Amino acid sequence: MNPLASGFLASLFAGLSTSIGALPVLLPFDPSERTQGVLLGIGGGMMLAATSFSLILPGTDAAIALGYSGPIAAVVMVAGVLLGGAFLWGAHNLFPHEHFFKGQEGPETQNVKRIWLFVIAIALHNFPEGLAVGVGFGGGEQAGALALAVGIALQNIPEGLVVAIALRNIGYNPRYAFAIASLTGLIEPIGGLFGAAVVTLAQTALPWAMGFAAGSMLFVIVDDIIPDIDQKSFGQLGTVGLMGGFVTMMFLDIALG
Repeated sequence: MNPLASGFLASLFAGLSTSIGALPVLLPFDPSERTQGVLLGIGGGMMLAATSFSLILPGTDAAIALGYSGPIAAVVMVAGVLLGGAFLWGAHNLFPHEHFFKGQEGPETQNVKRIWLFVIAIALHNFPEGLAVGVGFGGGEQAGALALAVGIALQNIPEGLVVAIALRNIGYNPRYAFAIASLTGLIEPIGGLFGAAVVTLAQTALPWAMGFAAGSMLFVIVDDIIPDIDQKSFGQLGTVGLMGGFVTMMFLDIALG
């Protein structure tokens, strides 16, 4: 299949998993704070493993395949990771948004409804995930890209549940909470199409794009997911969830890639 189509469809599949996770919000189902913390930990662990095994390591191999020496390949990946983190940092400071637990960030605004501040925050979170999937398929490594797409889809399920429940808990009716949570997942195919297009047009950009996607995801993990885990979980349960998610994604990447 065309890499653009593959990247778009795979990231769409990953994004739609958010809707699957959000479905229980339509039922009389209210998981505890502790459960939500563990679920967030699982999602964060899967993203962390994907950053390492599905992006940084393949990106390094791609740089070496282009003729770079080991040290230069390492420099390229470091630069890509830092650029990706800087991009997300700039986006967080440029766009007004509000996290469920950390509160509002970015420029002050009184003209944007609170729900859209949440949507912007989740969009800033989901775009790098779609970007990573698109870059993977654009680079031609179908097996590794498939493992990445499956891993992100799996981590989107608990994320969709937590987002939908948080929206319900701040006063939105269950159907509206489900619809908004589902909408946030549709940011991912946009990122997927963009990532696949960049890499398809210039294969020499593959290691840079993989590093950039890894840095973007790493920023999201540290800035968004880990603080939310600390807010939601009790004791070390969030950490246990994160380690479980990490080894699950590691297994998928090694077994499928």
